[in-house]
Amino acid sequence: MRKLLNKKDISPSCSYCALGKPAPDGETVLCKKKGVVEKDFSCRKFIYDVLKRQPRRPIELQEYNAEDFSL
Repeated sequence: MRKLLNKKDISPSCSYCALGKPAPDGETVLCKKKGVVEKDFSCRKFIYDVLKRQPRRPIELQEYNAEDFSL
């Protein structure tokens, strides 16, 4: 479980930093350290917050019927 929470391949972004909150306009983040910043901005104080990250949408699978499996 610890390995899943500490992924090193995740690029830092203020949109899922523990120190930031989304601004009402939806385009910026209110950071405790830097003030108002863009979503894609990141600084040295970045702290990854697992609960703020939005997972990718699952790929929709194609529907199959019985004719697809008959010879």
